[in-house]
Amino acid sequence: MEHLLAALRAIAEPTRLRLVALCARGGELTVSELTQILGQSQPRVSRHLKLLCDAGVLDRSREGSWAFYRLSGSGPVAGLVRQLIAACDDADPALALDLKRLAAIKRQRAELAADYFRANAAQWHRIRSLYIDEREVETALVDIITKGGPNDLLDIGTGTGRMLEILAGQVGQALGIDQSREMLALARVNLERAGLANARVQLGDMYQLPLPDGSFDAVVIHQVLHYADRPGAVIVEAARVLRPRGMLVLVDFAPHSLEFLREEHAHRRLGFADREIAEWCRAAGLDPALPHPLPGDPLTVVIWTAARGSALGIGQSLGGLTENVSLPLLERQLR
Repeated sequence: MEHLLAALRAIAEPTRLRLVALCARGGELTVSELTQILGQSQPRVSRHLKLLCDAGVLDRSREGSWAFYRLSGSGPVAGLVRQLIAACDDADPALALDLKRLAAIKRQRAELAADYFRANAAQWHRIRSLYIDEREVETALVDIITKGGPNDLLDIGTGTGRMLEILAGQVGQALGIDQSREMLALARVNLERAGLANARVQLGDMYQLPLPDGSFDAVVIHQVLHYADRPGAVIVEAARVLRPRGMLVLVDFAPHSLEFLREEHAHRRLGFADREIAEWCRAAGLDPALPHPLPGDPLTVVIWTAARGSALGIGQSLGGLTENVSLPLLERQLR
């Protein structure tokens, strides 16, 4: 009861209610983005955000010089907040203006990312190999997919089609989705050169895949999440297209502090914690297995696997990375 009352007191102020509504609709937002939307000073917005976090309404995650805010994902306070936000009218003048500015920020993010991918499409392999030996990652992925035995595979954010090149030989059909036409043009050339008749690519948005529910046995998201402003939503959409007992394979960086990757390479997130990935997978209806880190210099790449239903057994990982791990034990280790 005290938690609910504290949440109600925290939200019961115009600016804080607007902040909660923005986080509900914007996924993860930074202080600077929220300041820009509200037109208020950063110290004032930061004070409001602290009150909301202290009351359990918002969660805060720190990455280098950036801090991200999002709605708390669990507990009675989270349910209460969702009901309050559902009661808010988007036609309210203040909220309507906030949402308009939020949409403009999202468009700006998308344009910056598209410009980056367009400019770097031809040298993408070189950029991706700056920090970790991709051969080690690719070997682990082939092992996971081979042992999982999927027939249909989807690669979200396929880029130049490299994942399709190395994995198509292990499956019946493979599809790559990307929103960059320049990347897809290179991917088609690469697939044709490799003679992979069972692999194709298609234009699409990772937040709204142009695919029916339950249409793939395996989904791979390789070095894509750190560009996403809503990583959890990407995982939810990937889970939607998985068949029962299908598997999700995520590859990305462990948390790091290389700020220049934001400015020079359009990274939005500086890696992900194991617990964060596990929470997103569970929220999407997937069972996460133990992560598999691949240390590099200076960055560490991590492979996370999860399954719809019990395709991994109870806590067993694909590719033999973990065995005979009970779900309660797995949850304790992920914490």
